Amino acid sequence: MKEKKYMNLQKHKKVIISGGGTGGHIFPAISIANALRKIDSETEILFVGAEGRMEMEKIPAAGYRIIGLPVAGLYRSLTLKNFSVLIKLLKSLRKARKVIKDFGPDVVVGVGGYASGPVLRQAGRMGIPTLIQEQNSYAGITNKLLAKRASVICVAYDGMEKYFPPEKIIKTGNPVRQNFDDLKSLKDEALSFFNLKKEFPVILILGGSLGAGTINNSLSENINILRDSDCQWLWQTGKYYFENVKALVALSFSGNISVHGFITRMDYAYAAADIIVSRAGAGTISELCLVGKPVILIPSPNVAEDHQTRNAEALSTRDAAMLIKDNQAIKTLVDEAIKLISDKTRRNRFSENILKMADRDADMRIAEEILKLTGK
Repeated sequence: MKEKKYMNLQKHKKVIISGGGTGGHIFPAISIANALRKIDSETEILFVGAEGRMEMEKIPAAGYRIIGLPVAGLYRSLTLKNFSVLIKLLKSLRKARKVIKDFGPDVVVGVGGYASGPVLRQAGRMGIPTLIQEQNSYAGITNKLLAKRASVICVAYDGMEKYFPPEKIIKTGNPVRQNFDDLKSLKDEALSFFNLKKEFPVILILGGSLGAGTINNSLSENINILRDSDCQWLWQTGKYYFENVKALVALSFSGNISVHGFITRMDYAYAAADIIVSRAGAGTISELCLVGKPVILIPSPNVAEDHQTRNAEALSTRDAAMLIKDNQAIKTLVDEAIKLISDKTRRNRFSENILKMADRDADMRIAEEILKLTGK
């Protein structure tokens, strides 16, 4: 009997991680998977995403297998297109059930994104333990519904008992791609990587993996101010905006603007930056807290329940970042960024306060909670 019990304990665990859609969901999911493999290199991990979304490319590139569901998001306006969305949802529920049955997971994890809903819903119906990783300070409708059957809910902010059963909540923080403790030592190497000069400050512009229209427009409409400033602008446009911005910068003869569709070496980008301008996705904010650089946040208004504004307010109310509303960005963003570069006292205050909000090793804490559930 003792030998049989030992063999059961040594059985390799199987975990499904579902979700994606944006880098804000995908990179934390990969961090969780990597942490699971650190604890037990033989853990079998299967990702389930949405067909046609970026996880179908990024997850295999990180070395993991992924299956896509035909799921899509509802249109906010009344339209017949929502009928096809419901058909896709029904197909996704059927496919999710088959994937779960075939793979036989010990636990199913939802990180947000279209695929999380069908997969966690079916896992709950099949009696499989589920874990929700809620990144935001404001829970969306889908996660609130899924929470009824969830075993554990990992959160990054205090006060989440407003949305979830308190007994299920564990505050772990949000997992991020890597540790950023050695950024100072990378400064010279990072500047060289982006062909930037040591003698001028660097303003890093981030709009997420797909890009942010307001942020790109705010810089584009003030391109002459950027060109004539004593700053260097390291500008990630997102893939949809890259060609237009690249052409605009070329026409303006702006030698102090470095334009990129997507930055793969984010450690270099953070190391080069003196201040950072960004949207306020939960995963991004978690990274920025670890980076510890002064930040200007422009929350996207085009997200469920305006959760990016709430994420940004969690920092701005603690004097850990500057918040500029989306509808004010075109008029004020560039000027405020240049002012902040010149205000060393305020920059230092932002850096000190944002570092206090950093959650380290969130990926390992979440992985440990997942593995606890595999025994249930």
